Amino acid sequence: MDVRYTADAVRYARMTTEELRESFLVDSLFAENDITMVYSDVDRAIVGSAVPATTTLSLGSAPELRADTFCERRELGILNIGGAGTVTVDGTAYPMTARDGLYVGRGSKSIVFASDTARSPARYYLLSYPAHAVYPTVHVKASEAEPVHLGSAEGSNKRTIYKLIHAEGARSCQLVMGFTVLEPGSMWNTMPPHTHERRMEIYMYFDVPENDRVFHLMGRPDETRHIVVANGEAVISPSWSIHSGVGTSAYTFCWGMGGENQAFDDMDHLTIDELR
Repeated sequence: MDVRYTADAVRYARMTTEELRESFLVDSLFAENDITMVYSDVDRAIVGSAVPATTTLSLGSAPELRADTFCERRELGILNIGGAGTVTVDGTAYPMTARDGLYVGRGSKSIVFASDTARSPARYYLLSYPAHAVYPTVHVKASEAEPVHLGSAEGSNKRTIYKLIHAEGARSCQLVMGFTVLEPGSMWNTMPPHTHERRMEIYMYFDVPENDRVFHLMGRPDETRHIVVANGEAVISPSWSIHSGVGTSAYTFCWGMGGENQAFDDMDHLTIDELR
């Protein structure tokens, strides 16, 4: 497991492009037949992936966790962005088609990832936070996710937010997770931006065409920077940072938060004129 010590707001202002990428960008996800994990010191989040192409994969603990099992003191959110597959949690199999989500509660012991076919393997995105309460494992089909329609074609930001793990849906200790789909012709997300000092967030961009990129905007409102992100890459966003972006084409991204509360609307909104 890669341990990431993320730069604070003071050091961030003087970082080079490469230093920004080394601190905030996770570009090691979705290797076939492997489970990849990055442990962030920001709210002790773990971001990772599992791609069981020609073999099943079991999620075990790691020396950094000092735990017998991965979910001994943690909860886990899973989003499938690939082909059909199955996640088996303590003997119960959950069929996972594209954009299905799964919440795995604290205390779960055996977590096994599989794909229906090696030609089009499932690509499981993983996001985990410490948990101090136990909630049951819940499968959220993409068709059951709560949609919220935002933006407009005129603003190049027509998009739909789908909530998977949240207080009114699949319950969790602190994890809130879902994904946002931009419509063709729309490229902007979360603009004007916001911060939320009570939660950190991780964005993982997917369904980005091979020759396109997303410019992820981050930093304090008066000291913004950008990171160029390719398909299947994620950005760690500390609570002091904005998190917005614009692509060279439409794209989809998974957002996941952990921290002091689960109030989706607990945001400190900004206006365009406040950005620098």
